Amino acid sequence: MRAILALVIALHVALALATSASGQSSEGSGRVESIVVEGNERIEGETIRSYMTIRVGDRFDPRVVDDSLKTLFATGLFRDVAIDRVGDSLVVRVIENPIINQVAFEGNDEIGDELLEGEVQLRPRMVYTVTRVQSDVQRMLEIYRRSGRFAATVEPKVIQLTQNRVNLVFEIDEGPVTQIKKIAFVGNRRFSDKELRSEIQTTESAWWRFLSTDDTYDPDRLTFDRELLRRFYLKNGYADFRVVSAVAELTQDRGVFFITFALEEGERYRFGKMDLKSAIPLDAAEPSEAADEAIARRGPGGVGIEELRALISSEPGDWYDADEIEASIQAMTDALGNQGYAFIDIEPRVKRDSEKRVIDVTYDIGEAPRVYVQRIDISGNVRTLDKVIRREFRLAEGDAFNTARYRRSERRVRNLGFFANVEVKAEPGDAADQTIITVKVQEQATGQLNFGAGFSTFDGPLIDIGVAESNFLGRGQKLRARASISSRRLFADIGFTEPYFLGRDITLGGDLFRRVTDFQTESSFDQEELGAGLRLGYSITEWLRHSLRYKLRQVDITDVDAFASRFIRDQEGKTLTSSIGQTFIYDRLDSFNTPTEGYSVQLQQDVAGLGGDVHWLRHELDYQYYYPFAEDWIGRFALSSGYIFGLGEDVNISDRFFIGGTRLRGFDTAGIGPRDIVTDDALGGNLYGVLSFQLGFPFGFLPRDFPVKGRVFSDIGTLTNIDESGPELVDNASPRVGVGIGASYLSPFGPVGIDVTQAVVKENFDDTELFRFSFGTRF
Repeated sequence: MRAILALVIALHVALALATSASGQSSEGSGRVESIVVEGNERIEGETIRSYMTIRVGDRFDPRVVDDSLKTLFATGLFRDVAIDRVGDSLVVRVIENPIINQVAFEGNDEIGDELLEGEVQLRPRMVYTVTRVQSDVQRMLEIYRRSGRFAATVEPKVIQLTQNRVNLVFEIDEGPVTQIKKIAFVGNRRFSDKELRSEIQTTESAWWRFLSTDDTYDPDRLTFDRELLRRFYLKNGYADFRVVSAVAELTQDRGVFFITFALEEGERYRFGKMDLKSAIPLDAAEPSEAADEAIARRGPGGVGIEELRALISSEPGDWYDADEIEASIQAMTDALGNQGYAFIDIEPRVKRDSEKRVIDVTYDIGEAPRVYVQRIDISGNVRTLDKVIRREFRLAEGDAFNTARYRRSERRVRNLGFFANVEVKAEPGDAADQTIITVKVQEQATGQLNFGAGFSTFDGPLIDIGVAESNFLGRGQKLRARASISSRRLFADIGFTEPYFLGRDITLGGDLFRRVTDFQTESSFDQEELGAGLRLGYSITEWLRHSLRYKLRQVDITDVDAFASRFIRDQEGKTLTSSIGQTFIYDRLDSFNTPTEGYSVQLQQDVAGLGGDVHWLRHELDYQYYYPFAEDWIGRFALSSGYIFGLGEDVNISDRFFIGGTRLRGFDTAGIGPRDIVTDDALGGNLYGVLSFQLGFPFGFLPRDFPVKGRVFSDIGTLTNIDESGPELVDNASPRVGVGIGASYLSPFGPVGIDVTQAVVKENFDDTELFRFSFGTRF
C-alpha cells in the first residue's frame, strides 16, 4: 500500500510540474486569440479595441498590454479600465465616464452665464471627467480674479441621471470685490508717495470710486503701472531709474490688497551735447567727396540740416526728458516724411557721463530711399463703394509719399462717420522706393430710424421722430427726414445732399422745412416759418471751403398778445424773404466730431432782396480754438459775432439776433438785448458779440473711459442796436458775464447735459438762468 501511495503522489507532482511548465511557456510565447470587451454601454467594442495597441494575433507582451491600458485611459472616455488574460484571450473591463446632460451655474450675480459659458470647456453631450471639471473651475476663478474678486469660490456638483448621464452644476460664491487698501513706495526720495500714486493707473479704494475698477487688483494693470513709473522718472531726468519689484500682498481673509513698489531712482541727468547725423543721399548727382558738405548745406531731401536741428525741442543744460527725445524724433520724421521718406529710421544715440551727470544725444538718421505710392488697397467695406473712400485721400497712386497728406487722408476717412474703425498703414511695396497704403475699415450702421424723447429747460418735454441715412446706397449721399415736437416748438424738415456732384469735390443739396416756435414767454408772439433752400459747396484749398446757398422763406408772426409791445404788434402778419448767401470755412481742427486741438473760422454773408418783401444784409463770424493742456484736459476759446442792417428799411424781428440760453450761459433764451421795459418783451438786436472760455476735464474718481466729462466756463456777450426808438425801449450794450460749471454724460439712454451758471455781470432788466438741463434718447 505504501508503495502504491508513493507512486500516486509522484505522478501528481510530475503532472503539476508539467502543467506549470506548460503554462509558463504559453504565457511567454502564446498569441492573443481574441479580445473581449466588458462593461461598455455607449461605446462599441470595436471602437475600444481600435484604441488598443495590442491586436488579435500578437504575442502576449506585458509591455504592450500596459501601453494599451494607458491609451484607453488617455481617451478620457473611461473612469476605470482593467485588462486581464484568460487563457488565450484578453478581457478588457471598462467603466465609462458619464455624459454631461446639462451645465448650469448658480450664485453668479456679477458675472453672467454667457461669459462663464464662453470660458468653460465642458458642454452638454461631452464626456464628464474630473480633470476637465477642475480645469474649468480654475478658468472661472481666473475670470473672477480679473474682475477683482479674489475671495470667489467655485464648487462643482454632479447630479446623477439615468443612462449614465449627469447634470453638472457649478455652485459659485462670488464674494466681495477685493479692493486695494494701500499703495506704498520704497526708495523714492525725490517724489512723494502721493505724487507717484497720481502717475499710476491703479488707485487706492475709496467710497467715491464706486464707478471705477482701478481700485481693484489687476496684475496686467500693475505691469502697466511699472511702465508708467518708468516714463515719469525718465521724463524728469532720472535715466538710471528702475522698478526693482512690485508686490501685491493679499490679506488672509482675501479681503484687501497691499501693493508695494520698490524703486531705485538713481541720479538726475541733464542734456549735454545735441548732434544730428544723416545717411540719406542727396537728390542731385553730386560728387561723393562733396556729399557731406552738401548734406550740411542743403540737408537730406531738400530739408535743410539747420531746419532739422530746429526741430530738436531740448537744449543743452535742460533736465533730461525722454519724452522730448521722442517728440524731436517724431517732428523730424514728419518733416522728412513730407519729403517722401516714408520709412525713415531715426535712432537716438545716447552717451551717458555718470560723473558729470549729463547725457549727450546724437540723432542718427538712417539711410532710406524716397518713396512713391505704388497703390492703395481698401478692404472691409462691404456696402460702401471704394470710390467713396478713395476720393477722401489726399494721395494718389504714383504720388510721392507725404506724411501730412497721409495723415490728413486718414482723418478725412474717419470723419465720414461711416466706419466704426479705420486703420491706415504704409507698408513696403514691391520695390524699395515704393509703398502700399492699406486701408482697413469696419463698417457701422449709417441709417437711423429714430424715435426720441427728452426734456430741456427751453423746450420742456419733447418728442423727436426721424429717418436719416448718411451713406445712401453706399455712395456717401445724405438723406434725412425729421420731425420734432415739444411744448414750445414744432419742426419738420427733409433734405438731401450729394457730397461729390458730377464726380467732383462739389457738394449739392436741397432742403424743405417748416418751423413753428412759441415765443410767448420771451416776446408775446408765435412764429411760423415755411421754406426751401438749395446749397452748393466746394473746396478752395485743403483747409478752406466755400459754399453758396439760396433760401426762400415765408414767416408769419401770429397770436400776438393784446398787451404785447407795440414794436411787435406792428410786425404781425406774413413776410416773404428771398435771400442768397455764402460761407467761407477754414478748418484746422483735429476732428470734426470731437475736436481736441486746432482751430476753425467761419464767415457767413447773406443778402435778402432778390424778390420777396424784405431787404437786408447780414454778416456773421464764428471762431473756435481748442488746446489740450493735458490728456483729456481740453481748453476751448470761442468768438462769435453778427451784424444785420436793413437796405432802405428796418430789420424785422424775425430776422434779428436773440442771445441767451446755450449761446450765453447764465441768461435765459433771449435774456439780453433791447427790451420793452413796459411789457418786458425781448425785441432782439442787430449786433451781437459773444466770447466763451471753457476747460473740459475728466472726473478723477471715474474710469478714464467713462463717458462723463466736467467743464468750467465763462461766457461774455452783448446784444444791441435796434431800428425802433421810444421811451419804453431800453438798449444797453454793456457786456454781460456768466460763470459756471457743468457736466455731460453720454448715457445708454441718450446724452445728458447739466450746467449751473451765475450771471455775475448783468443789467436789472435781463432775464437770467441759473440751471440748464437737457436729456434725450433715441431708440
